[in-house]
Amino acid sequence: MIHFVGAGSGAADLITVRGQKFLQGADIIVYAGSLVNPQLLDYAKPGCSIYNSAKMTLEEVMEVMIEGAEQGKTVVRLHTGDPCLYGAIREQMDILDEKGLDYDYCPGVSSFCGAASALNLEYTLPDVSQSVIITRMAGRTPVPPKESIESFAAHNATMVVFLSTGLLEELSRRLIAGGYSEDTPAAIVYKATWDDEKSFVCTVGTLAQTAAENNITKTALMIIGDVVGCRNYDRSKLYDPTFTTEFRQGKE
Repeated sequence: MIHFVGAGSGAADLITVRGQKFLQGADIIVYAGSLVNPQLLDYAKPGCSIYNSAKMTLEEVMEVMIEGAEQGKTVVRLHTGDPCLYGAIREQMDILDEKGLDYDYCPGVSSFCGAASALNLEYTLPDVSQSVIITRMAGRTPVPPKESIESFAAHNATMVVFLSTGLLEELSRRLIAGGYSEDTPAAIVYKATWDDEKSFVCTVGTLAQTAAENNITKTALMIIGDVVGCRNYDRSKLYDPTFTTEFRQGKE
């Protein structure tokens, strides 16, 4: 059996209980060494074979996983955060489907959730923003033209930008061109939930300056939108004493 497991956003104790159990029972672990906290490997049992996929191609990763599964071993493919975001898991699953091999998927805590915790931030504040756009800038890996930063910025919703720390001047320019104002609140969160986590609140116009002043060059998320630092929002209807729900009668 092959288990795809989300390692969580950084801190070793943010893996799920299910994910931890899979790690403890694994005969083979293939982990994303560029971002997964190596402390998670302490859960591996003696004799477990461990591979760092940061140094491997897709073909090499699949060879290890397929060979292990065909030998009846338990394999864990350990991805950073939640693998559904920028985890490149679909291409692995398609190959396993072709081989007729069984696998499952254990979700994890995404770094965009970890970034919110670093700022004590709620992404969806009533009457401020009720939508979150998760995206990234085009770099060496392209982004579909229909998903441009400008087109997303036009909504003025909350935006979380992955994999773009080295492109902040261009990001600011494109956010402003799309509809955010230069003084729209923003934040940079470096290594969310890791021991060396850092967070900086700034504006769309000062993203690049803030990163440069604090030597942030990679492994960071950018959060854009009025929810950053917001204190002026409507209270939740769910807990409003005048609001009737399935479980509680509202009072005038």
